[in-house]
Amino acid sequence: MSTKKTAFYGMFLALALVAGYIERLIPINLGIPGVKLGLANVVTMVLLYTVGLLPAAMISAARILLSGLLFGSGFAMVYSAAGAALSMLAMVLLKKTDKFSSIGVSVAGGIFHNVGQILVAVAVLETRSLVYYLPVLIISGLAAGIIIGILSGILTTRLLPSILQALDN
Repeated sequence: MSTKKTAFYGMFLALALVAGYIERLIPINLGIPGVKLGLANVVTMVLLYTVGLLPAAMISAARILLSGLLFGSGFAMVYSAAGAALSMLAMVLLKKTDKFSSIGVSVAGGIFHNVGQILVAVAVLETRSLVYYLPVLIISGLAAGIIIGILSGILTTRLLPSILQALDN
């Protein structure tokens, strides 16, 4: 990998880490534990739409690991990793169909992120009663997905020429 690509991906990893950290500082209390916007996912979506699956997945994984080590815990990393993996799978499958906008892809990512986390929680806590929490998380994933999809769609459109130029040089 070239030095420019390494710096480029490092910059996006730093952006994702900062976005995640800023989100932790914003007190969003909807009365629903675990609900958040997922600002770092804007970076994942921009990368998915501009440079592809592998860089987006690698930077997402690195962000989860570093965020967990810096700000979270081992459990937080496991929940985030499960959510991110299922989310990425859903987003890639929908994106490949070319039938969904970035908003639709992001909504699927938000919903499946929450599904992945609930599946891990059910396994770890050994109780299926957590599944009853899923409708609330699906609604929050839908709302967050719309917002993240709009933001990432705008950024992708505006940044695409700069990103392609940075990677070509």
